[in-house]
Amino acid sequence: MKIKITILSFLAAAFLFSCGSDQREVKTLPTIAVKVNSSVENTSSPFVTASGKIEAENSANVSTRMMGYVTKVHVKVGQKVGSGQLLVSINNTDLQAKKAQVDASILQATAGYNNAKKDYDRFVNLFSQQSASQKELDDMTARFEMAKAGLEGAKQMRNEVMAQFNYANITAPFSGVVTNTFIKEGDMANPGMPLVSVEGSGKLQVTAMVSETDISKIKQGMPVSIIIKSMNKKVAGKVSEVSLSAKNTGGQYLVKVNLDEMDKTILSGMFVNVQFPIEKIVDSKEDSEQVLVPESALVKQGQLTGIYTVANNTAILRWLRIGKTYGNKVEVLSGLSSKEPYIVSAEGKLFNGAKVQIN
Repeated sequence: MKIKITILSFLAAAFLFSCGSDQREVKTLPTIAVKVNSSVENTSSPFVTASGKIEAENSANVSTRMMGYVTKVHVKVGQKVGSGQLLVSINNTDLQAKKAQVDASILQATAGYNNAKKDYDRFVNLFSQQSASQKELDDMTARFEMAKAGLEGAKQMRNEVMAQFNYANITAPFSGVVTNTFIKEGDMANPGMPLVSVEGSGKLQVTAMVSETDISKIKQGMPVSIIIKSMNKKVAGKVSEVSLSAKNTGGQYLVKVNLDEMDKTILSGMFVNVQFPIEKIVDSKEDSEQVLVPESALVKQGQLTGIYTVANNTAILRWLRIGKTYGNKVEVLSGLSSKEPYIVSAEGKLFNGAKVQIN
């Protein structure tokens, strides 16, 4: 019994000693200088707002229908191209061999056709002079028709081979800008595999996702306001398309908006907020706020995502439930209110309970 009491006393003393040493260790660590963002961005608005992205009206991922090694990529990302301009060349040695075979078959079929035509014309004259029977003329006519069909078949085979050459020399379907190249010289191109991405240099449009509670109020031709987040700029637009199905869009409806005026500073891929002139009905203040924080401020540990907040000059790790990503910002569904400060960057390694100094 005395032995058990002694062991328990030892464990308790060890625990108190370790706690005291941890506290002394935290106190002896230098204070970490941090930067704090005291105002969380929120998109509170009395109107229906949907997040979207600017895209080109004309865009295509150019691919091929044949398999072969890429011999040359003629364009680079950001390069302007014209309609029909050569983008990618694919090795076509096998097509060259097929073309030679088809050309030889055309020569052979042409010779047979010319010979059959001469015999046919001769027998037509002989039959008119009653020097050939009907059976001989019919046989010669059938031979002539077969030679004619053989020549036509050889020509069509040549057309097929020539059409395949178009898939070995990939050209731009329209004028625009190269936005991405998915292959390099020496890679194997496969049928249907994207090779080059091209976006038209014409008009831009916005694709936005609208919830089912608001989609019935959005009509084609409706004027809207488009807020470009990265530029802090507002432009006007009109609804051009409204999807009536959310089967393939995760329960939200796709809406396309055309920009009224073109601006060279507005680029494809920018994230925007689209404000529809429809009064939004909300049940509470929390429902009307969308809290956004920079993705760089988040802390990830396994499946958990958190952010460091500040209380009494102490870093407190707060676990969050996050939602959608808008560019370099992430939506916070719960765990952080719009008025709580959080640490954006630190001049040292942060941990829960670390002493910090706000710069």
